[in-house]
Amino acid sequence: MVVDEPVAEERLAGVLERPRAEVAAALRELSAEYTAQGRGFDLRLVAGGWRFYSRDTCSAAVDRFLLDGQQARLTQAALETLAVVAYRQPVSRSRVSAVRGVNCDGVMRTLVQRGLVEEAGSEPETGAILYRTTNYFLERMGLRGLDELPELAPFLPEVDDVEAESLEGTMIAEAVAAAAAQAADGSGEAGRAGPDR
Repeated sequence: MVVDEPVAEERLAGVLERPRAEVAAALRELSAEYTAQGRGFDLRLVAGGWRFYSRDTCSAAVDRFLLDGQQARLTQAALETLAVVAYRQPVSRSRVSAVRGVNCDGVMRTLVQRGLVEEAGSEPETGAILYRTTNYFLERMGLRGLDELPELAPFLPEVDDVEAESLEGTMIAEAVAAAAAQAADGSGEAGRAGPDR
């Protein structure tokens, strides 16, 4: 209850001086027990670790209590930029701008400030800073890892419909935004149940 990010089983096992398998089994048992009892909170495995969350059925009341009507939702531009970073990481700002077809410097700064994106080194050829998503991104999306991102194929146009490279940026940006929106809607995490609520 005191952590500000998910805690790995290995770390908990070290602190408790118990075998990792024993700690993992206890966590899964507690999670199932909380669900069976219909508790207002949930213990979830997210972003490579365990953390308490408010249960989805209680999240609206918790949001009203904590936010009092204030919502800090991402703009469409921020969602598109975040989706491009998620699917193409590590990626430079110029590449994200090329995919989206517009300058994304300000949006990238916002995503970094919100802790959803972080620097991931630099590109050897150009020296451009590369960006990747953070564990906080995985946590907010309700994903255990990037391999749980939805496939882009269903959102991409057929090859016959794509004309040269001039359409690449717009079509890929729309596809990644649609995939990110599906991931957010499907996970139930984005904009609903928040950590420690």
